[in-house]
Amino acid sequence: MASKCLLCSCLQDYVSAIRGKVTSESSGKTKSSTTIIKGEVVIIRHGESDPEKSVFVQICSCTEDKPGSGKGKMSEQRSLKGGKSYDFNGMKATKYRIKFRVELDFGIPGALVIKSQNKQKFFLLSATLQTLHQIHFHCNSWIYPFQLTKVDRVFFSNTSHLPNQTPGGLRHLRQEELKSLRGNKTGERKEWDRIYDYDIYNDLGNPDKGREHVRPVLGGSRSHPYPCRGRTGRPPCKADPLTESRPEKINLDIYVPPDERFSPKKLSEFISNSIEATVHLLIPEAKLLFRRDSGSFRSFEETSSFFSSNKNQVVEGQVKEILKSMVPEKLFKEVIHASNQNPVKFPLPQIIAENELAWLDDEEFGRQMIAGINPAKIQCLEVFPPKCKNGVSSSIKESDIENNLDGLSLTEAMNGWKILILDHHDYLMPFLNRINTKGVCAYASRTLLFRRSDDTLKPIAIELSLPGSSYASEINMVLLPASHGNEAALWQLAKAHVVANDSVHHQLISHWLQTHAVVEPFIIATRRQLSVMHPIHRLLDPHFKDTMHINALARSILINSGGILEKILMSGDISMELSSEVYKEWRFDQQGLPDDLIKRGMAIKDSNPTGVRLLFEDYPYGADGLEIWTAIKTWVTDFCSIFYKDDNSVKSDIELQAWWSEIKNTGHSDKRNETWWYKMKEFSELTEALTTLIWIASALHASVNFGQYAYAGYPLNRPTLCRKFIPKEGTIEYAEFLEDPDKYYFKMLPERFEMSLTVALVEVLSQHTSDEVYLGQRPSEWTDNEEVKHKFDQFNAELQKIERKIMERNKDPRLKNRYGPVKIPYQLLYPDTSSNGPKEGITGKGIPNSISI
Repeated sequence: MASKCLLCSCLQDYVSAIRGKVTSESSGKTKSSTTIIKGEVVIIRHGESDPEKSVFVQICSCTEDKPGSGKGKMSEQRSLKGGKSYDFNGMKATKYRIKFRVELDFGIPGALVIKSQNKQKFFLLSATLQTLHQIHFHCNSWIYPFQLTKVDRVFFSNTSHLPNQTPGGLRHLRQEELKSLRGNKTGERKEWDRIYDYDIYNDLGNPDKGREHVRPVLGGSRSHPYPCRGRTGRPPCKADPLTESRPEKINLDIYVPPDERFSPKKLSEFISNSIEATVHLLIPEAKLLFRRDSGSFRSFEETSSFFSSNKNQVVEGQVKEILKSMVPEKLFKEVIHASNQNPVKFPLPQIIAENELAWLDDEEFGRQMIAGINPAKIQCLEVFPPKCKNGVSSSIKESDIENNLDGLSLTEAMNGWKILILDHHDYLMPFLNRINTKGVCAYASRTLLFRRSDDTLKPIAIELSLPGSSYASEINMVLLPASHGNEAALWQLAKAHVVANDSVHHQLISHWLQTHAVVEPFIIATRRQLSVMHPIHRLLDPHFKDTMHINALARSILINSGGILEKILMSGDISMELSSEVYKEWRFDQQGLPDDLIKRGMAIKDSNPTGVRLLFEDYPYGADGLEIWTAIKTWVTDFCSIFYKDDNSVKSDIELQAWWSEIKNTGHSDKRNETWWYKMKEFSELTEALTTLIWIASALHASVNFGQYAYAGYPLNRPTLCRKFIPKEGTIEYAEFLEDPDKYYFKMLPERFEMSLTVALVEVLSQHTSDEVYLGQRPSEWTDNEEVKHKFDQFNAELQKIERKIMERNKDPRLKNRYGPVKIPYQLLYPDTSSNGPKEGITGKGIPNSISI
C-alpha cells in the first residue's frame, strides 16, 4: 500500500511540474504538448562488442495507453550513442546519455524495453531516468542479440508492487514477462535463453563413457529423492535414455539463465582462482605433475613443508596434449595462461600457523565440533547408551566413561546436559560395505564428549562400527582417550576416522545438500512466479546471486562421476546417493537456527527475542548465529509489514501463493506430501519462511564454507578418507603399527595426490571474490521506497553492532571455544557488513548475501 501511495504522489508532482514546462526543442508537435525525459544507461562490453547505434531503448509508462488495456504508453525508440567509458571495479564500463520526447500526459515511466541489434552480447549494469524524481533500474543482466532471442528485454523500475497494486500500464508487461521466463519444457537450452524450468539430477553420471560412470538418477523417486535443479534440456545418453548426456569435453559453460551467470569480472577471477584445482581435476594422469610427490607423507615435518615450497606447475609436454584433448579451446588457453603466470603455492593454513601440533589436542578436536566448519551436527545426548533408529543400543558402556566425567556420575552428567554426541552412525552404516571395496577403510562413528565446567568439550569415547555378517548386526570397537603409549596412538587413529566421517557429512550434507541444492528450487520458483517488481522478489534477489551458476559448475566438475568429491571423499562414487538418503529426513521448517538448535538439544525454548536459550554460552556458532538470525528476522518482518497489512493480504497475493505452491509441488516435489510445509496463509508463516531461506543462503552457507582452508587446508586435521582400519592385536597390521605408529598413521591417511587436490579445492572454495556483497549491503538505489531504505539501514546498523559483539566475545578469556589451542578466532559468522571496499581472497570471515561459491 505504501508503494502505491508513493507512486500516486510522484505522479501528481510529475504532472503538475510538466504541465507548466515548455520545451525549447522543436518537433512535429506543439512545444507545450511534449516534454523531454533524460536518462543514462551503463553497460560493460564483452569482447569486441560495441552497442553504439545498435541498441534501442523505449520507455513504458505506468499509465495505460487505452483504459482497461493493461498496456502502457510507449515512448519513441532511441539508440545508444556517444558513450563515455570509465573504470568500474576494475572493469571498463560505458555510460550513455539518452533523451526521450514524450507527451505531457505520458505519466511515470515504469519499465524500459531494450532491443539489441548488436552481433554480440553485453552486460547491462543499470539505467536511470530523470523526471521530477530520479527513477532507477537495477539491471545487472546479460543482453543478447535480438536475432538470437527473438524477444525484447524488459526491465522494471525499482518501485515494488503487489500484483493487485500493479499500475495499469504495467499489468500486461508483468504477466507477459513471467510467462516468457517459464518456457514450454522442450528443447535444449541455448546460452541466450532466459528460461527457468525444473529437472531431476539425471546429469551426474556418464554411461556413454563406461559402466564405471553410471550413477543413479536423483529426484523423482522414493528410493532416491532430491531437490530439483535447473533444466538444461541436453539430449539423453546413448547407453541410458534416462541419463542426460554430458559434453565430450569438460565444459564450464554449462547452461544457466543469463541473469544467473557470473559477472564478467567474477568469471575471470573464478577461473584464475580455480587453476590449480582445474589442472588436478582435468587430467586423470595429474600425478605426472607430482612424480616426486607420489605415495604418502612420511612425517609431520614433511606435511608442513608442503605449504612452504612454491611449485611452478607449468603445463607442458604430454600433460599439455592430454589437457588440450579434454577441454574446449577457450578454457585450454585460459588454463595454460594462468599456469604459466602463477606458480602453485598454498598459503599456510591458520590451523598450523601458531602451533604446528595444536590441532592434535583433544580439546581442539572437540572445539571444532562447535566452532569449526561443521558446527551443526553435534547434539546433546538424551539417552545413554545411544541407540540406532532401529532401537539397537551402542556398545559404549557406563564403565567406559564414568571415570572421565570430572567427578560427576553418569546420571548427574546426563541431567546437567553435559554429554554431547557427534553421531555419524545411522546414515553411514547402510553404505559401508560398498564404500569399503575400493581401497577405502571406513567405519560409522559415534563420539561422546563431556562438557566441562569451562564449557570446553572433552572427548570421552569413540565407537567405530562395521556391518556384521547378518542383517542389522554390527561389529563394534570402542576406543578411549589416552595420553601416552600405544593407546594414545590408537586414539589418534580413531579421531582420524571420526574426522573422515565428518568431512563426508560436511561436504555432501551440511555444505552441498543443505545449502546449495535445497536453495536452487526456491530460485527457479521465484523467477517463474514472482515478478521482478514483486516486493518479495526484490527482498530475495540478492540472496540468489550466482547460486545457479556455481551449482551448474559443481555438477560439471565437483559432484559428477569422476568429479573432485568422488576422488577425495571416502564415499567415492556413492557420494551423491548418500546425500539423497539424508535428504529423506530434510524438513524446511527445521532449517531455521532456533528450530535446529532445539532439535539437536543444544537449546531450549525461551521468551527472549531469539525464542531460545543455548544450553551453554560458549557455543560460538550458536551464540553468533542466533544474533544474526534475529537481525534477519527483524529485517524481514519490517520489510513485509510495509506491503502486507494482515493475513488476508498474504492469502490474496496470487503470485506469492503460486510461488509457494510451486516450491512444494515442483521444486521439492519428492516432499510434496509432507505435512510440515507452511500453509502460507498467515503473515507469520511468510516471515518465518523468508527468514529461513535468507539464513540458509547467507549465514548458514558462510559458516560451513569460508573456514574450509583454515581447517581443511591442512589435510591431517581434516582427512577425507582412511586407507587402513584400526589394527587389531595379533594381526600383521598390529605388528606394523607397533613397529612405527607414526608410519602406520601416515599410511592410513589419503595419499599426497588426494591431499593436494583437497587443499586446492578448499583454497578455491574459501575465497571471496572482489564483487562479493555482504549481508546488510545492497546497491544504494536498489529500491525507490524510502520506508524500506530506512528499515534496511536499521538492519545494516544492527549487523555492525553484532560485529562489535563478536569481536568482544573473541577477546573474552572465559570463552575458550572462540580461539582454542590453535588460536583461530571464531569469525565465520562475522558479517563484515562494515566493509566498504572489496575484500577478496581468503579472509576467514564475512557473510555474503548468497551462495556464490
